[in-house]
Amino acid sequence: MMPILILAAGASSRMRGPDKLLLDVDGMPLLRRQACTALEVSTDVRIALPPRPHARYDVLKDLNVQTIEVTNAAEGMSASLRALFGTLEPEEAHAMVLLGDLPDLNKEDLCSVMNATTQYPDALIWRGATQTGKGGHPMVVARPLFKEFQRLEGDSGGNSIIANQKNAVHLVPLNGNRARQDLDTPEDWAAWRAGRAT
Repeated sequence: MMPILILAAGASSRMRGPDKLLLDVDGMPLLRRQACTALEVSTDVRIALPPRPHARYDVLKDLNVQTIEVTNAAEGMSASLRALFGTLEPEEAHAMVLLGDLPDLNKEDLCSVMNATTQYPDALIWRGATQTGKGGHPMVVARPLFKEFQRLEGDSGGNSIIANQKNAVHLVPLNGNRARQDLDTPEDWAAWRAGRAT
């Protein structure tokens, strides 16, 4: 079963108060929704979280997921990626990376990207994309790149690795903008909720 690695250790600082991953989406905290969606696709879900104590652990405590405490989470996204990729076993050929704050992704989206690994086996990265072709998430990474993710620094995530593999990146179009529709600010949330209401 392909591991799904969820990035959820960020500080949510652009929300200016509330924790975006604890806000309600479809009747549950966004982080719990992401975890439940991942569990529909894989029995191996690993979630990078800030140092304890933190309320994000509470919304996951009854789910069959592995929580990874990222003690240096303030360093940025690379700290979470290093921690998550460091948990992978030698026999695992692929791993899916999923951001914690993409509220429109669903089970079918995750399956589409996951299935692309067998349909397009020559790639090393398979990415969800918008209908206009902009790369986003979820993203599946092949084993030859695992060590590069374990050496990442800074807060650019895996952008440098992706850029270096441009000829080995396969984009999987998903409906609308859901592959990139993250919610970082109160204004983002207000606009997203207004769009849903219409």
